[in-house]
Amino acid sequence: MRAVQYDGFGEQPEVRGVADPAPGRAGAVIRVEATGLCRSDWHGWMGHDSDIQKFPHVPGHELAGVVEAVGDDVRGWRPGDRVTTPFVCACGRCPACAAGDQQVCENQTQPGFTHWGSFAGYVAIGDADVNLVGLPEEMSYSTAASLGCRFATAFRAVVAQGRVAAGEWVAVYGCGGVGLSAVMIAAAAGARVVAVDVSPAALELAARLGAAHTVLLRPASAGSPASPDDHGDARDAGRDGSAQVREITGGGAHLTVDALGAAATLGAAVESLRRRGRHVQVGLLPRAAGHPPVPMDRVIALELTILGSHGMAAHAYPEMLEMIAGGGLRPGSLITRTIGLEEVPQALTTMATAGTPGVTVIVPTR
Repeated sequence: MRAVQYDGFGEQPEVRGVADPAPGRAGAVIRVEATGLCRSDWHGWMGHDSDIQKFPHVPGHELAGVVEAVGDDVRGWRPGDRVTTPFVCACGRCPACAAGDQQVCENQTQPGFTHWGSFAGYVAIGDADVNLVGLPEEMSYSTAASLGCRFATAFRAVVAQGRVAAGEWVAVYGCGGVGLSAVMIAAAAGARVVAVDVSPAALELAARLGAAHTVLLRPASAGSPASPDDHGDARDAGRDGSAQVREITGGGAHLTVDALGAAATLGAAVESLRRRGRHVQVGLLPRAAGHPPVPMDRVIALELTILGSHGMAAHAYPEMLEMIAGGGLRPGSLITRTIGLEEVPQALTTMATAGTPGVTVIVPTR
């Protein structure tokens, strides 16, 4: 099969011919029809994720396709089934899985991180009966591929962890794929959404997806607004943003979401909350950047709640799929670019400076 590979962190990815994967006894091999290009893939390539330990490596963790083969122990799936999968693949046997919390499985695997991923013609998924999700016939593979990480992660962050309610104010910091998904989901739930970003194009898209207000921040003077670097003027801009959010919302948001993952956006999001507000951290904060400061004085004084959110288990997909089928959610509208494998190396390596808003989907057969 053809696959995008790199031989070390930060090294130039290449499209190569590699051996097809084989399913494990409890696993399946999926023919990849579409796969998302995500900021997490960039973090992995940069070496910010310790799960990548062997090279050469094939990235890619948001995918949809067709079951090509299954292992002898698989009971619920067969070749020809249209499927997707969460980016966190669970074992189904540990205490977390027994409690229904597969998204924090103690033995989790992640395609594109713990093993070869979906920037390829085929990808192997373990414990298929626990991790595969059937797709409605009317859903395109490109739309389904956008669900596995960004949209499903945002759905659980806003609905389950954030407990969004109609009429509440929700401030979303960072309008990339996760952030735009969070904007759409919160608006569909009846919340009033404030979208915050450094990109006018991203904020324009956020407004089309349901944001009632937008706040434009000035970018950092060094590095890029999408990089994990945190510079002084980025912190100042974050403070300016939180003041604007508090003014727009009449005292602060009920719920904030940091969908970017930077010290500046985390701090600003917490500063944007009203009394007894809730913050959900979704954007990755790489250990290489150090532990970010959190305004705990405000957390204590206002009795704020800070929560993490890490993907969504396969068994939790039906509620989201029902809302999509009913037209309340339109994840396909987030897709702004479709590329083939040959275009992936440049797209991956320039993610930190790319200005294209929305979601990029890769079609391996293109």
